[in-house]
Amino acid sequence: MTDFEIVAATGIDAAELLVLTRACWVQEAIENDTLDIPALNESLAQVRSDLERWDTYIVRRGGRLVASVRGRLAVEPDGGSVWEIGRLMVAPDLQGAGLGRRLLDFIVGVAPDDARSFSLYTGARSMRNQRMYQAAGFVLRLDLTAPPSAVILTRDR
Repeated sequence: MTDFEIVAATGIDAAELLVLTRACWVQEAIENDTLDIPALNESLAQVRSDLERWDTYIVRRGGRLVASVRGRLAVEPDGGSVWEIGRLMVAPDLQGAGLGRRLLDFIVGVAPDDARSFSLYTGARSMRNQRMYQAAGFVLRLDLTAPPSAVILTRDR
């Protein structure tokens, strides 16, 4: 899938982002045998609020919002900065064509210069996601506390 442009999301995209999130995270719920996934329980107001707190990017194809990813700079306990990556999602019917990896490369590429590392989490049993992240240089960090049913992966800059 090469015929797409990654652009910044706006408030107008919030409702479609919520729908895409639900479509993608239902798969995560099935793979991880849990409904205790924050993305599945978000409201439209939360999605709108997150658009103000995260740098969020989307992909449209034929007018349809088909993929998204977001990042934000956070301070680590030692005072350094980490670029947190979240909500990397591709519409279920378009998964497996490389769009997720392109979005991952994109969000890493737009990280502020002072981000010295990258961090993200995915389902503990989401092996396809974990393989993609590891192929991009991320390391599974079982020494870090992740949300329930999730694992954290990190990568140095």
